[in-house]
Amino acid sequence: MSVAPEDAPSTGRGRRPARLSGDDRELAILGTAERLLADRPLAAISVDDLARGAGISRPTFYFYFSSKDAVLLSLLDRVVAEADTAMREVFGTPATTPRDGWARAIGAYYETFRAHRALTVAWAQARSASDEVRALWSAVFERWVQQCATAIDAERARGAAPPGLPSRDLAVALTSMNERVLYATFSGDGPAIAESDVVDVLLGIWLSAVYGAQAPG
Repeated sequence: MSVAPEDAPSTGRGRRPARLSGDDRELAILGTAERLLADRPLAAISVDDLARGAGISRPTFYFYFSSKDAVLLSLLDRVVAEADTAMREVFGTPATTPRDGWARAIGAYYETFRAHRALTVAWAQARSASDEVRALWSAVFERWVQQCATAIDAERARGAAPPGLPSRDLAVALTSMNERVLYATFSGDGPAIAESDVVDVLLGIWLSAVYGAQAPG
């Protein structure tokens, strides 16, 4: 598995245009949002809560962000950029075995979102109510699906994986599984896999789906 993710800089979608990325007040708003989301859902957080937590006035908040959803979008941009950076590092290091490559990729994905577990849950919940959040996540998801499908095709082309389901369909199903498993584990919403077992369980399913009976041990 040796397909490198595309560069995907943060879009800044949902934010008011062109602020300095290192602006302390913008970072304070983002930090406040992530902290508050660890204790309550986005619906229970007001703009006043975000402004107060960042030590700024409500009008100053709107100088940086147009809404609470815009803050969530900016946070999503940042965490996706973290995930993409982690994946580039994984794919930039040759894997000793196919199992090693997939394990490091799934592990990097898991560790990134585990570090932002409250945001992971908030984004999943916000998609049903926010067209902007849903559109941004859909674009991110599509990019990851394409990367996974390309990696599967590469394994088939070199004879390491057998022919099977269309690679895109397989990538959609496997990537969707990752998303749902992480959401259930982080939120406790429905049956869930223990955090200590998530990577091993996902890895086993990916290897079986991609390699079938030839799944590397």
